[in-house]
Amino acid sequence: MIDREQADLLLTTTRSVRKRLDFSRPVPDELIAECIEIALQAPTASNMQGWSFVVITDQAKRDALGEIYRRGFQMLYGEMPDFGYAEDDPRAISQVGVFDSATYLANHIQDASHLVIPCIDGRIEEAGAMIQASMYGSILPSAWSFMLAARARGLGTSWTTFHIMYEAEVRELLGIPDTITQGGLFPVAYYTGDDFKPARRLPAASLTHWDTWGATR
Repeated sequence: MIDREQADLLLTTTRSVRKRLDFSRPVPDELIAECIEIALQAPTASNMQGWSFVVITDQAKRDALGEIYRRGFQMLYGEMPDFGYAEDDPRAISQVGVFDSATYLANHIQDASHLVIPCIDGRIEEAGAMIQASMYGSILPSAWSFMLAARARGLGTSWTTFHIMYEAEVRELLGIPDTITQGGLFPVAYYTGDDFKPARRLPAASLTHWDTWGATR
């Protein structure tokens, strides 16, 4: 039987790591390959297994991806956005820190020894709602399994998507076919410090609807 306490610890402490990524320690390719092997055990719609992982280690390509990423970041978050959260909302409390760390990552994402792009066969934007859900349901669990596997090996990651604003440019840079959808961009590195703690989140009861939207127990 799986140790529930250890499983819960892994699930509740796999953070988006930005400022604590240790760019000075190279990550062995073998660790990335292990994480992908585990990721490929995730569920997939109709057992299609249409996923792929593009791993970028070439510095020139990482630099180019960093420039593309920063353009997307600046377009959306040139300055800290105001989401209108109430003062006691945990998202408001962490907003400044999150924006600061996101800015740091935008400036340094190319310094991670590995950048990983999870992909899925097909063009999601051309599909209907059901097919979109099915396609994302095939790549997102696999991508999250990759991040969990990385965490279990002492590696930090962060799920980012700003580069997809220039998806065609990234395709050309990396030779990705135009029939493939990119699901994210993960910097992977060892992290500094000892460990991570669960994050402040909205209470589950406020986000759980029983039988009817808005009904609680």
